[in-house]
Amino acid sequence: MELQERIERYLESTLLRADAEKKHIQELCEKALRFNFLGVCINPFFVPYAVSLLQKRTLVVTVVGFPLGCTTGAVKAFEAERAFRDGADEVDMVVNVGAVKSKEKKIVAQEIKEVVQTGPAVKVIIETGYLTPDEIALACDCAVEGGAAFVKTSTGFGPRGASLEDIRLLRKLLPPKVGIKAAGGIRSAEFARKLLLEGANRIGTSMAEQIFYEEHMMDRKIEG
Repeated sequence: MELQERIERYLESTLLRADAEKKHIQELCEKALRFNFLGVCINPFFVPYAVSLLQKRTLVVTVVGFPLGCTTGAVKAFEAERAFRDGADEVDMVVNVGAVKSKEKKIVAQEIKEVVQTGPAVKVIIETGYLTPDEIALACDCAVEGGAAFVKTSTGFGPRGASLEDIRLLRKLLPPKVGIKAAGGIRSAEFARKLLLEGANRIGTSMAEQIFYEEHMMDRKIEG
């Protein structure tokens, strides 16, 4: 089975380290343009700078409630509103994992709705590594009810990253209109491709350049 687009068009090149400097964001953005990545994913502080560099040629994605998700819905909504005002194209919000595990479905759905109302595209990070399949199902129900555009597997700061089993389950649980972003621990083109073929629509990775080169080296071998 083949992907509908080249792999770089599924990649959000990610830099969410606490020690990231302006020069690192500049390098990230320059490479995103050079390799034609779909987007960059950065912390909110750097959104205006990334927007100024990318000039709408590549998506600027940022995070709210990151990485723990334990702030209130109102705080997450404020963060998201500011990010969109600063020029972000999409926001990835971390769900309140404790509320999901406590089966506080009304609270979880409401906070997602509050964030979704602030801008055009919101992904909900459910941190699958902390959740049972039933809890993943509850989180997905809340994301759909709240109007999320995507469900995202992981922050990259939790107990584990994305797995093929996660993607299969999410694709089974979510309606086709809700996308899936696989993130966390995706370091090779082979794994990225498998995740996409299982139903992921986006890949969040700090190894986007390596994935690009691996994929295109593979293409050359096939052509040779």
